[in-house]
Amino acid sequence: MEAIAKLRNYPTSPRKMRLLADLIRGMGVENAIATLEHHPKHPATPLGKLLKSAISNWEQKNDGTSAADANLVVKTIFVDGARTLRRMRPAPQGRGYRIRKRSNHVTIIVDEKTTEVSKNTYGSNDRASKNNHS
Repeated sequence: MEAIAKLRNYPTSPRKMRLLADLIRGMGVENAIATLEHHPKHPATPLGKLLKSAISNWEQKNDGTSAADANLVVKTIFVDGARTLRRMRPAPQGRGYRIRKRSNHVTIIVDEKTTEVSKNTYGSNDRASKNNHS
């Protein structure tokens, strides 16, 4: 059973946050936390806290089952743009340049790692036997 955690209106640009989100997508939870704790970019701290929150949500949903035993992975993570604060900066000749201070929303979904069996049972041997006319 999956668990969701959301971070709303975090004041950094979505592009900077997506760099970290792409880094941990599909990783095991323990590896993702270790990666974020030692990453130099500033959005790594709130993203690590969000991941820990998602793990805690998963434990609550599954009747206190330990997340360490469950082999959790970051199933889905996505970053959406949030509100943009517009500010004016003085510019030459009485003009004003617009500064856009961006923010973002992050959503993380964690779930147990499942082993899926491939539906394609035909290997290259089947194609090779069709082409071999001897």
